[in-house]
Amino acid sequence: MPSPGRIDFKLYLITDRLALPPGRNLVETVAAALQGGVRGVQLREKDLSPRELLPLALELRALTRRFGARLLINDRIDIAQAVEADGVHLAGTSLPTAIARRLLGPAALIGVSTHSLAEVLAAASEGADFVTFGPIYPTASKAAYGPPVGLDALRSACATTTLPIFALGGIKSSHISQLQSAGAAGIALISAIISAANPQAAAENLSQQFQPG
Repeated sequence: MPSPGRIDFKLYLITDRLALPPGRNLVETVAAALQGGVRGVQLREKDLSPRELLPLALELRALTRRFGARLLINDRIDIAQAVEADGVHLAGTSLPTAIARRLLGPAALIGVSTHSLAEVLAAASEGADFVTFGPIYPTASKAAYGPPVGLDALRSACATTTLPIFALGGIKSSHISQLQSAGAAGIALISAIISAANPQAAAENLSQQFQPG
């Protein structure tokens, strides 16, 4: 199993162009988030074709390198390889973690989306480097996964495995102390930064508040 120490970020920004305020550019928003302290970015624009996704991935690869941040590509192992991303983020419908590892090599970071303790344990056994777990709180972007799993489920998952767990779903700055107490290694965010009036300030605030032990 990969070492938990491989994960060197605590804020994991997940992109969503559709959550941007009118007139704002995704690359500029990610740049502002990086200036605010984000050091992990997942490019997740599932509606784009590979040909459309590639130039965006190249821009974000250059940007994350400039800030010493990690870039993971949602699902698309081919795009991750093409732009020399740090790794991929997999869902239940993606290729298995073991296949992704074989294709990307031991140095790649592999994150996995999970929604139950069983899925967390499966990801750990299959060699994931970290998981996102949620939704913790109600959020429209994760409504398809049913009701929130809640803090108790997060606490149980964190107590059961050493795999880094990133809390996901409806997270606001007011939730940070609860998530830390539950044992989360980090937080995964979309709208709290992407939709913020000032994404740099939002990232700074969240980064300052989330100080895992």
